[in-house]
Amino acid sequence: MAKQKPRKKLPKELAVINADNCTGCESCLEVCPVDCISLKSINRAVIKGNETWCEIDLERCVGCEVCVHIPQKKSNPYELLVCPWDAIEMVPTEQVAQVIAQIGGPPEYIHEHWDRLVGTAQHLAELKAGA
Repeated sequence: MAKQKPRKKLPKELAVINADNCTGCESCLEVCPVDCISLKSINRAVIKGNETWCEIDLERCVGCEVCVHIPQKKSNPYELLVCPWDAIEMVPTEQVAQVIAQIGGPPEYIHEHWDRLVGTAQHLAELKAGA
């Protein structure tokens, strides 16, 4: 993986995927222009098989909203939604840590990856507040 350059500008909003609504269909993954979405999986003993959902790398997300809807001309009254399950929402950068802690994945997954998920979101919120 190539070395990531520092951000030129911090987005007003970042995309967050509600893991409970996500089926792992990968439709958002296919349209993301910065390849910041990946498929996650967890093997649960209670449920037969794996639970899968998509997750957004907040450090790479540019807040373009393409994972939510395909941009159209302003005169077009129709919105082309990307996620058939309405699992993606744009969240103000200052609130992303709180939202991810609540809906970012199964509780044991969030706990195990707390620093990468919530810690990154908190860091971005601090950068946004200082800007």
